[in-house]
Amino acid sequence: MPEDALLEISRVTKQFPGVTALSDVSIQVKRGEIHGLCGENGAGKSTLMKILCGVYPHGTYEGDVVYDGKVLRLGTRSIRQAIEEGIAIVYQELTLVPKMTVGENIYLGKEPRRGRSIDWDKLYSDTASLLKRYKLKVSPLDVIEDLGVGQMQMTEIAKALSENARVLILDEPTSALSAAEVDQLMEILRELKSQGVTCIYISHKLEEFFRITDTVSVLRDGKLVTTRPTKDLTLEKLVGLMVGREMKERFPKGHRKPGEVFFKVEDLHAMDPANPGREVLKGVSLDLRKGEILGIAGLMGSGRTELVSTLFGEYARVVKGRIELDGKEIAIGSARDAMSHGISLVPEDRKRLGLVLMQTILQNMSLPNLGRFSGFMYIDQDAELAAVMKSSTSLSIKAPSVQVSVESLSGGNQQKVVISKWLMSEPRILILDDPTRGIDVGAKYEIYKLMNQLAENGFAIVMISSELEEVLGMSDRVMVMWDGRSNGTLEIEQANQEKIMARATGVEIAAG
Repeated sequence: MPEDALLEISRVTKQFPGVTALSDVSIQVKRGEIHGLCGENGAGKSTLMKILCGVYPHGTYEGDVVYDGKVLRLGTRSIRQAIEEGIAIVYQELTLVPKMTVGENIYLGKEPRRGRSIDWDKLYSDTASLLKRYKLKVSPLDVIEDLGVGQMQMTEIAKALSENARVLILDEPTSALSAAEVDQLMEILRELKSQGVTCIYISHKLEEFFRITDTVSVLRDGKLVTTRPTKDLTLEKLVGLMVGREMKERFPKGHRKPGEVFFKVEDLHAMDPANPGREVLKGVSLDLRKGEILGIAGLMGSGRTELVSTLFGEYARVVKGRIELDGKEIAIGSARDAMSHGISLVPEDRKRLGLVLMQTILQNMSLPNLGRFSGFMYIDQDAELAAVMKSSTSLSIKAPSVQVSVESLSGGNQQKVVISKWLMSEPRILILDDPTRGIDVGAKYEIYKLMNQLAENGFAIVMISSELEEVLGMSDRVMVMWDGRSNGTLEIEQANQEKIMARATGVEIAAG
């Protein structure tokens, strides 16, 4: 083990029945570096992290984990062994208790004591010292449920650092963060690095590796492809190493020819159902053409998700405005109304809002379409199976059969199931809210090709995305949201990141 290496994964192989998840993987992580780990879903990243955290104990895999010159037998005594050794992980799904304060969460289960009682003064003073040391901008007394996602993430990081972690593993840390929160996280990681903390950084957002990492290791099909200094890579090279082939373009070119406007929203105003005095949509207008992809850009809190949820009849109470379909005014007060008018929504959070994870592909895809297969007192299971098989095949969903649970699928295939179930309802308008969030680069490319294919076949697609490159790469036009309003629509030839951000921040106000 080289002197500058703090952590070494040495010739690790991990097998499950019929599957080799990791095959002879060796990676060295240097002291005080930020080491990126990337690969498509199923490449072996999660398995490797579970080995490092002791979820898969020493002895259930071949090879060794060497930490500071010592072979670790993680997980053989306790799940806390990794933490006791100084290896901590911040998971993509946050694990905080919403009703507790920042300080209570950080020291949960290890509260300082004065006799038999918790020493609250020490708990909060220790929390304040920890937050100050690592320049984490959150207060010890803040209640978790009152915080933004970025501040929650800081609390998770502080919780890991409270265990004197020397290696911090971050799993998809920016998946739910705004651009400003991502910038703040990058500052925190640089501060941690300056104080000697070693980080392993996992992300599907490849641009982030070039912002923050010193070294990148690439996994593909359970094998290590390469470990290289980040400065020796380009985005194109990194994508090629991940997928095993050169990808000449991130966004496949479509051959669509948008038709006439058939759907209009004029001066839409709507109130927050949880807070009836708060207006969430303050005069939104848009139009949509057959066979086009309309991108919707905007910062978090701009009203993007509120708009599309309202158009699907699931969120706000409309108090003013007009919605037209084929020149006739329509009312949308429920998801059933929206579906009857040919509108479908693929939600932002597929696991919570788009899927029943414990159910099968068949059950998930047929759920909103059971009316098609229902006769008097029974469901035509043959027709149901045939329709699901056809849709599953057309979207190239990779699964042993439609009878497996969606929980077992990769993120990209889960997203295809959500899209497929709504396509089975034969919509005219398909709304996609952050459709590639949390899926790997190869699966993203497949989703992009599918979007092009649908638009070329006459579907109208409305796409929200937090990634401006995606909006610019896939849209025919871009509507920008700001403060609950539509701040103009740009033809794609005139759109760029600077123009979009100027409107998304209210620096530039669209005429009219």
